[in-house]
Amino acid sequence: MDTRTFEIYPNIEMKKVRFQNRYGIELAGDLYLPENYAAQKNPAIIVAGPFGAVKEQASGLYAQQMAAYGFAALAFDPSFGGESGGSVRNTASPDIFTEDYSAAVDYIGLLDFVDRNRIGVIGICGLSGMAITAAGTDTRIKAVATMSMYDMSRDMSRGHMDYYTEEQRNKIKEYLSNQRWKDAENGAFALGNHEIGFDGTGEPLTGAMEVPAELPEGADPAFAAFYNYYYKRARHPRAVNFVSSWTATMPVAFWNFPLMANIKEVSPRPILMVAGEHAHSRYYSEDAYKAAEEPKELLIIPEADHVSLYDDMEKIPFDKLDQFFKENLK
Repeated sequence: MDTRTFEIYPNIEMKKVRFQNRYGIELAGDLYLPENYAAQKNPAIIVAGPFGAVKEQASGLYAQQMAAYGFAALAFDPSFGGESGGSVRNTASPDIFTEDYSAAVDYIGLLDFVDRNRIGVIGICGLSGMAITAAGTDTRIKAVATMSMYDMSRDMSRGHMDYYTEEQRNKIKEYLSNQRWKDAENGAFALGNHEIGFDGTGEPLTGAMEVPAELPEGADPAFAAFYNYYYKRARHPRAVNFVSSWTATMPVAFWNFPLMANIKEVSPRPILMVAGEHAHSRYYSEDAYKAAEEPKELLIIPEADHVSLYDDMEKIPFDKLDQFFKENLK
């Protein structure tokens, strides 16, 4: 059964594929093929994200559209999620997710109908940081675009807009460390939130996500946007977001792995960063843009929020993406 959550183009063929990363984890992907793909060497695009999503959601929508523009496009599930392997489910690793991008390059670059010298990457939301990190060291990636970027390392270790105090950071580290004792004693991984808030007494909120049956009145706009996408119009049973929860100790890896550390290494290959005007995450793209070397471009989409760039075909600048990659994957 086809479980994709977006409109399917009948003229774009999609093939289910499997490939392994450097750690031996088998990854699952949906390969979208442009018309007449077998008659030529095609440029290729690899897409992943958002964080906690699956290839049947936003990344598949992007891959299908890029195939309509003439690119062989691969949307994949990162390790530990979706249809990909990894024995611990619903966990994440910035290192392994970065490797997953390069493993996708390995796979697509060996296809007979792909020009391995013309491979680009699109990272959506929380997989954007891994896309940039991968491009920083993997020179086979010739151009990278980020959509509604989230720097997950900064988010988990500093909080939204870097609001954590040092006292709060210490409390989170203490909680994560003690949770490791509990997991080790129980022989299983407890579930929890990857973005840890605090209760009225100043203690970390450590429970797994509880999804309301209906959106509460007066809900935070960012939460409402996520809810309406993940729980309503694009719900998928294999996604983590608004379906399950991450393993409670998952943030440890992101505290230890600063994703933007090698952003300058992407140059002289180009970066395009796209964010919504009203996105609560806009500052991640703006700060990454400042840190990156030329050539670089920051595009702010008027009247768009963070989730607008997941599936709003009126706001996602697909023509710009087409132009960017065709100019830089010559």
